Amino acid sequence: MNNVRAKKYLGQHFLRNDDIAFRIADALPSDIQNVLEIGPGMGVLTKHLCRQAARNLRVVEIDGESVDYLLKNGVLASSQVIAGDFLRLPIDSYFNAPFAVIGNFPYNISSQILFRVLEHKNSVPVLVGMFQKEVAERLASGPGGRDYGILSVFLQAYYDIEYLFTVAEHEFIPPPKVKSGVIRMKRNSVQSLDCDEKFFVTVVKQAFNQRRKTLRNSLKSLLKPEDLGNELLNKRPEQLGVSEFVYLTNMLSK
Repeated sequence: MNNVRAKKYLGQHFLRNDDIAFRIADALPSDIQNVLEIGPGMGVLTKHLCRQAARNLRVVEIDGESVDYLLKNGVLASSQVIAGDFLRLPIDSYFNAPFAVIGNFPYNISSQILFRVLEHKNSVPVLVGMFQKEVAERLASGPGGRDYGILSVFLQAYYDIEYLFTVAEHEFIPPPKVKSGVIRMKRNSVQSLDCDEKFFVTVVKQAFNQRRKTLRNSLKSLLKPEDLGNELLNKRPEQLGVSEFVYLTNMLSK
């Protein structure tokens, strides 16, 4: 790290604490063989993943300087490095079996990374990642909490999510202005929702776009006269779990 200028790219801050990097790597289940790390930077997390001999590891890195560093310093072989943008790459083509996703994710694109993982949910049984603490808490928050929101519902429909630990600002170069949080997502048994999934997305987004209002008001444009007596509409969106949003989607789609 000393002979390479640490830099911020797409909101990324490089972790410098080796013990924390080990804890993140160790959060992957031992039976996961294929691992894709997003944004390895100078390889602080990568070297711990490489030491786990059973792993078939590949990394995606958009920054050319970081790619050069990883190759020139022998952190990875060229066959393990995918130079490009995770959000645009055909990620299913790099493994012929399910693979875990791991990384210290750039704050600016962390939500986009999660939506991309959701698109490939049947190929990604596990994600371990570091996010801005507020985002990590939102993802792991259950119904009823102020942190619970759109991403919470979408991801919890298909993943069980644990908040693992918090990382202080001074553990990064350059230090961010906020704390970070590490989560682990494990794929649940749901293969598809018992509703029109596209309409489910519409209902959840419209409900949370006016989260201070009751569902009766926020979903007014979708309601039919016969729906108005349903007591569920007296609740606010953060009070509903995934199953209740599925019920609501089916009710509104009839």
